Amino acid sequence: MFYGLALPFAALTILFGLWPILLSIQVSFTQSATALRASPTYVGLANYHTVLADPVFLASLAHTLEYTLLAVVVNVGLALAYALLLDSPYLARGRAFFKLAVFLPVVTPDVAGYVVWRWLYDQSFGAVNAALKGLGLPLFGGIAAPQTAMLAVLLAELWHHCGFYVVIFLANLAVCERALSEAAAIDGAGPWQRLRYVILPQLRPAIAINTIYALIQFLKTFSVVVVMTKGGPADATNFVSYYAWQLFDTAQYGQATAMATLLFGIVLVVSLLAYQGAERGRA
Repeated sequence: MFYGLALPFAALTILFGLWPILLSIQVSFTQSATALRASPTYVGLANYHTVLADPVFLASLAHTLEYTLLAVVVNVGLALAYALLLDSPYLARGRAFFKLAVFLPVVTPDVAGYVVWRWLYDQSFGAVNAALKGLGLPLFGGIAAPQTAMLAVLLAELWHHCGFYVVIFLANLAVCERALSEAAAIDGAGPWQRLRYVILPQLRPAIAINTIYALIQFLKTFSVVVVMTKGGPADATNFVSYYAWQLFDTAQYGQATAMATLLFGIVLVVSLLAYQGAERGRA
């Protein structure tokens, strides 16, 4: 019975998940001009050599890793703090409103949301600089300045994704053993001690899930770049996924799929390392 129910989903996963990945890896070993032919010309690792010798790719990889590290720390950290606040007695009133407020961006279409963020950052009529100017504060370069473009993209993605991580933390908090925290309080443990030694150890499953998911999510950041920055300014947000798409759009299929394969390998390795780290933490 179980295998009968699971078989259709397994077939769909293989057909629309694994098969395209395998085809992409195959194309990465072919000459771009013949990649889409029935009998392509195979060039071995030439595309990988070209990609790894490309300074633009190496710079985009560095930007991707830097952005991923910042995005994971900021999103998971703020989501944890927000979830703890929602779970505390300080928000006894209005808790449903704050839950709804943080989760609505998650179900908002990402393209529509990022278009609004692009308008907010506009240097001519954007609300962000209008507010800063009204307060007498320095203007924000937003997506127009290389120094602030990555931060601007990070804020937009924080708005869109953070609510998902909050929900995971709240689900874990709902099954935490409250008696342990109450017993620690009776024994004289302060709020910080209860958080560090009682609550956070029970949140390890949620921390692991959110960290792994966030690593996968932000290593392949794409749509926000397409909508807001187009990889600029000065390649400040030219992440690997977007650079590979640019090459694919100009019919450089071999190099584009080689980049995609390298990114897939990085995502897989980082995710496995994060999972092993989480398992060792639970042991």
